[in-house]
Amino acid sequence: MSESAPVVLVADDDAHVRRAFERLLRSAGYQVETFGSAGELMTRSAAVDAPVCVLLDLRLLDLYGLDVQRRLDASVPVVIVSACADLNVAVGAMKAGAFDFLAKPVDVQVLFDATASAVAHAKTLYEQRKQYGELRQRARLLTPREQEVMALVVIGLMNKQIADRLGASEKTIKIHRARVMEKMQANSVPELVRLVRRLDSGPPPVNRSLSLGDCFV
Repeated sequence: MSESAPVVLVADDDAHVRRAFERLLRSAGYQVETFGSAGELMTRSAAVDAPVCVLLDLRLLDLYGLDVQRRLDASVPVVIVSACADLNVAVGAMKAGAFDFLAKPVDVQVLFDATASAVAHAKTLYEQRKQYGELRQRARLLTPREQEVMALVVIGLMNKQIADRLGASEKTIKIHRARVMEKMQANSVPELVRLVRRLDSGPPPVNRSLSLGDCFV
């Protein structure tokens, strides 16, 4: 896993709530930063190169909380914290992709549990997306011809078949194939196939699905 320390960002328009959350979460060993506006939160969130999760109040001064959530990077788990425990609000948060929903006043242990889960998820997402980014960087090193060769290797064609398909000599294909394996850091064809499938599948999925029972604590 990444050695970057996770960061918990707390956004609430009430300074007393921000200070209380910061004090509690720091006592549990988290690195915490607090914000009174959506603009500050989004700017900071985009700049952090580490696992990040957000505790987000719905009623910020400059932007509604769910709108903030939709604008945050998809790899940032968001825990909605709201004084409004209305079912429609919870459903709206779920549909917007909230990782969790906590109703104020929040029990301290519930806060700790929700934060721990969000931080763990943020770490997993950060590492997965980092690995995916590194894999894309490897793929970008391939020449157009090497990309063609790789595509034919992963569907099971032999060197002679690839040579016939591309109108090249078998010796040339062997050279391209060796360069593909080196650049993709694959030790075998099955491993290369797995790497290409990971590339094709895109970045890892982000948020878990909530059940209604998760929303009220």
